Amino acid sequence: MVALDRYFFGMEKMNGSLFHPHLEIKKDDLRYCDVSIFRNAYAVLDLAGLSNDASAEIDVNLTKEINYKGAERFAREAKNHGVSRYVYSSSASVYGAGSKSSLSEGDDLLPQTEYAKSKVAIEKVLMELKDDTFHPTMLRNATIFGFAPRMRFDLAVNIMTMRAWKDHVVTITGGGEQWRPFVHVRDVVKAFVTVLEAPLELVDGEVFNVGSTAQNYQIKQLAEMIKDVIPEVEVKVIQEDADKRTYNLCFEKIEKVLGYRATIPVKEGVEEIKEALENGMVNPDDPTCYTLQWYKSLLSWSKRINDLSYKGTIM
Repeated sequence: MVALDRYFFGMEKMNGSLFHPHLEIKKDDLRYCDVSIFRNAYAVLDLAGLSNDASAEIDVNLTKEINYKGAERFAREAKNHGVSRYVYSSSASVYGAGSKSSLSEGDDLLPQTEYAKSKVAIEKVLMELKDDTFHPTMLRNATIFGFAPRMRFDLAVNIMTMRAWKDHVVTITGGGEQWRPFVHVRDVVKAFVTVLEAPLELVDGEVFNVGSTAQNYQIKQLAEMIKDVIPEVEVKVIQEDADKRTYNLCFEKIEKVLGYRATIPVKEGVEEIKEALENGMVNPDDPTCYTLQWYKSLLSWSKRINDLSYKGTIM
């Protein structure tokens, strides 16, 4: 097994996996990597790209280079080198301003951000590449939550829980009426494994929403769940700048076709994040927990180093 990544957030986030005897670490970029990486590979799980809506807006050209052109290059080279299964990590954000409730895989896509648009574009590319030898599957993950080695405090459940624990305040922007589906990070991992192990005829060229119908919530409802776990929290609702992204999803297809169930509820995720904060397993002040700010820092450092460097060195 090979893990290819830029490791922007530090390789130490891999924890024990870094030294797994069956895992080869490759620090590289899907835009430029040596295509020999695909040699003898049976399957590819593509989770690469500038993640989340805000991060993809920092530099639209950079997003297009990575999330569009890079992802397309990676998929085409995988096919050219005989990879059979290709599992693409898409996003429920492709539904954007949802046209109705209980959106299923065949409903209209109304992406609102550059990130979501990139997901739609690559889904289309993969379907065009599909043939008798190349079998793509697209997983439209719900909004992810839960504790992870590289903790993300830029996702709704995670950041609301952290703010409640640290500041005793939960701030809801956009009025809180907007809908989101949620799924625990471990349930997402289970979905990828399920697809890899499924009979090919069940997943070839298929799109699956990944999550649980029972875990569609309005943002304001999350605040109430968090208050159940962390009492004495003040909830502040900001009505301005209504969030146009609202989508309520149906997950019957993945349940019926693959027998997959997302089983970890949001409340359990809130409890585990609270416990991780209390036990010092995660530091809320760790800058790598905030994707957008971390990317901005990297770009700023890169500019400073370029400005200060002389004959290829700083000092």
